[in-house]
Amino acid sequence: MSNVKIPAIIVSGKTAQMGESLSAIRQFVTTASQQAGLDKQAMYRLILAVDEIATNIFTYGYKDGHPDPKINIHALITDDGLTVTLEDFSAEFDPTSHQVKDELENDLDERTIGGLGVYLALSNVDSFSYERVDGRNCNNFTMKRQKSG
Repeated sequence: MSNVKIPAIIVSGKTAQMGESLSAIRQFVTTASQQAGLDKQAMYRLILAVDEIATNIFTYGYKDGHPDPKINIHALITDDGLTVTLEDFSAEFDPTSHQVKDELENDLDERTIGGLGVYLALSNVDSFSYERVDGRNCNNFTMKRQKSG
């Protein structure tokens, strides 16, 4: 199989349209996962991860207002896996720098508030990368494909 690009969709990043936009993002990830042949568990984990980061974009990234808040989502299927990319133009935010994994060993009253959703999201995918490109946050989620035969 050669690389297959899943055409991008663009959803509104406006908080008032968050439900509709998240629904479209979930449907996109479901369709891409099915096209890539991911099993249901991998698809579910990918949807949860993308949903968490997208929710953070709505809640924190575009919270202070932006003239035209949008979230772009696209995907690439390769022989090895499916990579879904979320892109937004909000303030720079690298999810990998805000993980709370080390704090999980502390008592609840000693933990910093926040960050658990990001940790759970990133630990549910096979790999995650972040980069800031031309004023965009680019969050890349990858799930490995099952080898047939």
